[in-house]
Amino acid sequence: MENAFAWMAWTTPVTIFFSVIALTLIGMTIWEIRSPCVERKGFLPISTTRGDRLFIGLLTAAYINLAWAGLTEMHQAVGGAIGFVVLLIVMRWG
Repeated sequence: MENAFAWMAWTTPVTIFFSVIALTLIGMTIWEIRSPCVERKGFLPISTTRGDRLFIGLLTAAYINLAWAGLTEMHQAVGGAIGFVVLLIVMRWG
């Protein structure tokens, strides 16, 4: 059987990206098991749990990165850093 992931260009940045996402999900699962959260209302217009805020933050970071890649010529790491900061803001105060 051929490699099931041969279609994917597994470069170092891609591997790091997916590894960080997997570790984040594992960490959030352990955190939820050890300390169940309650919904709260931050600056987002809905009551959210930690998982909701993570999902919203990851989507927002992804859109920031796509916009950065499509609309600017600046280095992608800057867009990634901005997306990460927005993710942290959504997780903390969202």
